[in-house]
Parts: sequence; structure tokens; C-alpha cells
Amino acid sequence: MNSVAASPGALMKRTGAWFWSLLRDRCVAVCRCLAFCVLVVAGLGPVLTAAIVVVAVADVLRALGGERAQGPLLGANGHGPLVLLLALGSLFYVRALANLTRRLAGAWCGTVIARPYRPLPAGRETELGIRLKWLVNDPASWRDLLWLVVDACGGCVVVAAPPAMVAYGLLFAVSRRSVGNAAPGNHDVRALAIGLAVAVAGLWLAPRALAVYGLLARTMLGPTGGTLMSQVRHLEQTRSETIDAGAAELRRIERDLHDGAQARLVAVGMTLDAAGQLLDRDPAAVRSLLAEARESSARALAELRDLVRGIHPPILADRGLAEAIRALSLDLPLPAQFASDLTGRPPAAVESAAYFGVSELLANVTKHAGASRVWIDIRHTGGMLRIGVSDDGSGGADPAAGTGLRGIERRLTAFDGVLALSSPPGGPTVANLEIPCALSSPKTSSC
Repeated sequence: MNSVAASPGALMKRTGAWFWSLLRDRCVAVCRCLAFCVLVVAGLGPVLTAAIVVVAVADVLRALGGERAQGPLLGANGHGPLVLLLALGSLFYVRALANLTRRLAGAWCGTVIARPYRPLPAGRETELGIRLKWLVNDPASWRDLLWLVVDACGGCVVVAAPPAMVAYGLLFAVSRRSVGNAAPGNHDVRALAIGLAVAVAGLWLAPRALAVYGLLARTMLGPTGGTLMSQVRHLEQTRSETIDAGAAELRRIERDLHDGAQARLVAVGMTLDAAGQLLDRDPAAVRSLLAEARESSARALAELRDLVRGIHPPILADRGLAEAIRALSLDLPLPAQFASDLTGRPPAAVESAAYFGVSELLANVTKHAGASRVWIDIRHTGGMLRIGVSDDGSGGADPAAGTGLRGIERRLTAFDGVLALSSPPGGPTVANLEIPCALSSPKTSSC
């Protein structure tokens, strides 16, 4: 009897807990809609700033057209720098606001929005000029500004409807009077029911409004289809070329080991075996064979060292890219002028790709260019490692001709780097390697 009597009470308790949980979730959704409304209001400032800038530009165009600039922005009052500063500051503010919207849309609307911005040049994060150029040249910055306009015109309607319905319904229910003709204190049951129904409808609508708002934000603030497809195609090409370059490098190492050091070590073993058979009968022949074995082992050791240098030169690991390339220039059979302003070190993989790229370029100069002088210049500016190799030779270098230039391009592609080559017939030849990277401090070996 007790258990039977307790069942209705337990059922009511569970029902009450479910109801309060549902009501709490709906109230939280309404509060989140209100928060998005606050973001809409916060975005009106940059929109007004954009309108001011448009008026200012129109004022300048009138002045250029022969009319006297009468506007208060860029005209006679000379407020142009102030307007420009206001516009640039608004871009920083717009991006922060857009990023906040993306984060809240993921947490509150269940809509994950990736950031579509171009990467900031590595190592230049603290330079104001670089950041301003990065902001202005990024199409996503202007899409963020467009989002604020769309948000103010349409997005606010979506997220403002549930809080407005709840507030109006509760106010209508508390007043308990019909609109326009009910006297204060008139207990109108019908008005109470209508007010509560409107408030409940607002609570029901809140999570759905958040979902719609999240989809709208993702449409405007997420990466575009063209951006994603271009990134996918670039990554596929980069991955394929990196795999091919790695496989070719492994085949080269295997071939060098098989044809060089391995063959010599096998010969050393055979020589030692023959010396062992002649040890008791012909000591003089044994001494000759041992000398031959020692010479073969020395050549094998030298080939192994050359192979190791071909994989990753010790001077590159110990002293860095600039000194390693300087050593290459000193070994050239023609005069070389070397200059570098590197104050730190790129990542080890970038150093290796740049070193072997320069090594291949210098080998081409020595073998094919017929040059009398070569110039090597290493710089790091704007988050980009730039290495120039130029000569006064006969020119005519072409990556499509099957030379090592195509291999340099494959190496650089793995790091989003490029090889820019100018080599008209008759010369001169100018090759520039550009690899985006940051520099570490001079005391470390990677960034």
C-alpha cells in the first residue's frame, strides 16, 4: 500500500523536476537571445563608422572633381587622418566582435563556425603596420563588416522576437487587461490567458531562434565554398608533391648506399677473407691486402660522410642557414658575393629545404651558366624568408626543362614557398626563394 501510494507522489515529483528543467532551459535560451541583441547594438558603431567613411570618400571625390571639399570630414577642416584612424580602429573592433559571435554561436546555437581569416605573417604579430595591412587586405574583414549590417537588419529580428514575446506576454498577463479598452484592475481571464500564451510561445521559440541565428551567422561569418575548395586543392597538391619528393629522396639514399658504401664494405670483407687465407703462406701479400682493405674502408667512410651531409649537413645543424650557405659560396670555383641579415634561425625543416634549394641553384650556376660571378642575398622581412641567387651567365634556365629547378619547387611547396625565376637568354639569371616562416631567437634552433 505504501509503495502504491508513493508512486503518484514520485511521478509528480519527476514531472515537476522535468517541468522546471525545461522552463530553466527555455529561460536560458531567452537570455542568450538578449545577449545576441546586445551584440547587434554593439555592432552599430562600426556600421555608422563605415557610413562616415563613405561620406568622407565622397567628399574627396567631389574635391578631385573640381569642387571645393565642403564636408567636415576630409575637406577644409583636415580631419582625414582622424577618419582614417577611426576606420582602422573599427576594423580591429569588427574582427573582435565577429570572433565573439562565432564563439557564442558554437556554444549557444550548436553551430561551429571556422575562422576564414588569412594567417598573420609569422614573426610579425607585434608590428602594427603589418597587422593593419593584414586586416585591410583580407576579404573576410569586409565580410565581417557586411555581417554587422545584415545582423542589424535581419539577425536582430530573429533573436529579438522571443524576448519581446516573453516580455510582452508577461506584462500583458500581469496587467490583466485588454489592449486599449480595459480599465486598470479589471481581472480579465481572457487577457491573462492570452498573455501567458504569448509568453509560452516566446519560450518555445527561443531555442529555434538561436538555431536560425546560428545558421545565418555561419553563412556570413564562415569560410566560403571557394576558399575551402582552393585550400583543399592546394593541400592535396602539396601533400602529393611532398610524398613524391620524399620517395625520390629515399630512393637516392638507397642507391647511394647500394652503389657506394655497401659495395666498398663488401669488397673490404672479401679482401680480409683473402688475407686470412694467405696469413700463414704469404705475409707480404697479407700486408698488401690489409693496406687495400684499409684504403677501401676509408673511401667507404668518406662516402658515408658525404651521404650524411647530403641528408642534413652538420654545418647546417651546428651553425645555421646563413653560415651553411656562406660555406657553399666559399667552395664555388668563381667569385661569390654573400650578404645576410638573419638574426635568428628558421625551423629546421625550412632550413634544410632552403639550403638544398640554394645548393642546387649554385650547382646549376657552376655547371651550366658560364658565369663569372654570383651573388647570394638572404633576408627575412614580412614573415618571409627570402633568398636571392643571381649570376651574370648566359641565362636560359627553365624549370620545365627537367633540371633540378623542379625539385626545388617541390621542396618549397611543402612549406607554401615559391621559386621565382627570371632567366632570359643571354642572362642574367635571378632566382628568388620565398618561404613563409618565423625566426627563432639566435640561441635556439627552431621557431
